[in-house]
Amino acid sequence: MDTPLARPAAGRRRDLLPAGLLVVLVGTQIAYPLTTGPARDAVTVAVVLLTAGTALVHATVTRGTGYAAGFVVIVSGIGLVAEAVGTATGIPFGAYDYADGRIGPQLFDVPLVVPLAWTGGLYPIWVVAGLLCPRPAARIGATAVGAVGWDLFLDPQMVADGQWQWQNTDSGLPGLAAVPYTNYLGWLVVAAVMAAVLTVWERTARGAERPAVPVLMFLWTWLGSALAHAVFLGLPYSAGYGSVVLGFLGVPLLVRLVREATGRGAGHDRRVVGPVAWRG
Repeated sequence: MDTPLARPAAGRRRDLLPAGLLVVLVGTQIAYPLTTGPARDAVTVAVVLLTAGTALVHATVTRGTGYAAGFVVIVSGIGLVAEAVGTATGIPFGAYDYADGRIGPQLFDVPLVVPLAWTGGLYPIWVVAGLLCPRPAARIGATAVGAVGWDLFLDPQMVADGQWQWQNTDSGLPGLAAVPYTNYLGWLVVAAVMAAVLTVWERTARGAERPAVPVLMFLWTWLGSALAHAVFLGLPYSAGYGSVVLGFLGVPLLVRLVREATGRGAGHDRRVVGPVAWRG
């Protein structure tokens, strides 16, 4: 039986590089709460580069260079436009400003690592949403909700670290007043636009997704962030909100993985049916 975490030897060999990058990424993220000041800024940049690198290397080895290039152009391109418009006008996230020079050079008042963060963060959500949602419209919606769940970890963490701040600091969720509601609405809209364009781009892709690495990236983002925020970063509210909203994808994913593992253990031969063709 094929499962998201079981593939032929050839597929596993091709996944060694993105899997290795994922291991380095996890180690770098673990270092984040142990650093302060310029060292933490350097870790922040490294995490973004490793996240985007893991995503794009995986996309390259599974779907081809063209697909990976299209993915980064679509997601980072839309992300840069949204962020540039956002810092200039306050639409769609609310009025906010980035700290000057802390995480590298800026373009249109947006640090250049930020569009890459969109690519690295959205990729595992996009893959998991495709695994769970056979229909394009459902996948778009699931990706948008998942992106908001990820941001419920990301924005409170970066605001607490002073990487950016909103002009309106008292209209957010209980316990997260410094991040206004408009931010999450903006994320929902922008991520939905990205997912809609990716749905069209997906039709041009060759090969088949092998989702082991993105699934592990997703689970680490969901569960690892919840632990880090609750225990190491002193952000219990974002730990709770992020866990619940990203759990709209995470819980069904875990259920699916458990069912597949149980079926395999019982000797069943069930093939995964969905929008992605698993090799096997």
